[in-house]
Amino acid sequence: MINIILLGPPGAGKGTQAQRLVEAHGMVQLSTGDMLREAKDSGTEMGNRVAEVMARGELVTDEIVIGLIEEKLTGDNGGGFIFDGFPRTLAQADALGALMAKTGKTLDAVIELQVDDAVLVDRIVGRAEQARAAGQPVRADDNAESLKQRLMEYYKKTSPLIGYYYAKGDLRSVNGLGEIEAVAAEIAAVLPQPEPTS
Repeated sequence: MINIILLGPPGAGKGTQAQRLVEAHGMVQLSTGDMLREAKDSGTEMGNRVAEVMARGELVTDEIVIGLIEEKLTGDNGGGFIFDGFPRTLAQADALGALMAKTGKTLDAVIELQVDDAVLVDRIVGRAEQARAAGQPVRADDNAESLKQRLMEYYKKTSPLIGYYYAKGDLRSVNGLGEIEAVAAEIAAVLPQPEPTS
């Protein structure tokens, strides 16, 4: 069982690579956005708290997100977990570390998808133009201005995690700008090899 965090700015391909890991290793992708939407509709006590906060248009607290993650960690975990979009801040990283210890799990690697911002902006804008040309829906925030805003948020809040996990010896960096297959191969090369089951 392997537990990893995928780090990288918006548009770096975290979702795409997480999906490949799910298919290849039977891992469970924990995307906070998906978990919040799922919780909101679940009718559980935690779900009702999430629904109330979202209905007020407020941000869900770290405490709630950690609670949702704890529910997932103590459930069926397949081949391990991929944390996608969490932690986003140093406080969340500390909380996740404490939660992993509490549930008897370890974090095996933090994989940073390194990208060049200018190339990233071109990639996202190009993707939006291709979708428009093909008559497909385009995300409202798939434009240069929105992306630059999201990058600013990432660098202010999330990029300190790179130094945090580097200091802990957990950080592995891969080139996030290669072809999907090439990035997947780089990630596979830095993943800890699962113990053979007897």
